[in-house]
Amino acid sequence: MAAITQIGRVIIPSPDQDASIAFYTEKLGFTVAADVAYGEGNRWVELTPPGGGANIALGPPMGSFQPPHSTGIAISTKDARADYEELKAKGVDVDENLMGGDGPVPLMFGLRDNDGNNLMIVERVDRGQ
Repeated sequence: MAAITQIGRVIIPSPDQDASIAFYTEKLGFTVAADVAYGEGNRWVELTPPGGGANIALGPPMGSFQPPHSTGIAISTKDARADYEELKAKGVDVDENLMGGDGPVPLMFGLRDNDGNNLMIVERVDRGQ
């Protein structure tokens, strides 16, 4: 069996890593975990969400890996409604309405980063675990 332990990072395309760093740190509260040069003119950039978990790595667009990209990333929150209002007030491109919040479906909404990449904010639901 492989020695896999967890999801460490997800990579999203970013043609302007500096603008993406500003978006994720200033709008979403992430911190820069790594920003190092490698290869010929490339940078490895990783951003950590405020509560920990898998990092987001900002990779150069290549082939079909271009923004806007549907990332499949779902960021957890304790209060989706409050985050929705705060991000909307900060000028983040958020969905028109929140979704879910009834029954087993958590409250959630989509947003687009500075490059148009799609992410979701999903409220954590305590299921007694």
